[in-house]
Amino acid sequence: MITYLYWLLVFLLAFGLIFLFGARLANWRAALVASLLVLVLGWGLYFFYLQQIFVKRWGGVMEIKVPAGQRHIMATWKDDNLWIENYDPDTNRCIFTEYSRGNLLEGKVIIRNCKPVAWPAPALPAD
Repeated sequence: MITYLYWLLVFLLAFGLIFLFGARLANWRAALVASLLVLVLGWGLYFFYLQQIFVKRWGGVMEIKVPAGQRHIMATWKDDNLWIENYDPDTNRCIFTEYSRGNLLEGKVIIRNCKPVAWPAPALPAD
């Protein structure tokens, strides 16, 4: 919910600048430059700083896809960075991938010959 409120605020601010500079002051060039600047700065602030903070602390929205051929095992937070553990059954590796703010400093840890405890799931006995 907080993510949607943030983007609503950014777009309202951009349209407010268009109204202020364009309609009130009749300076459409300044209106477009100011609104584009607000949109670019709002996107940068969200992508490089606020996205994971919103998700972790205030119930924001974030989507991560599991790579093809891998199976998701778990996810955990370390500070404001999200760590995802996936299992690749073809290569028998567990892959920990870090999703940091802005995807600038992402870490990856590979464990070879990994056999997850609950993988594959044991067969249930027939009654």
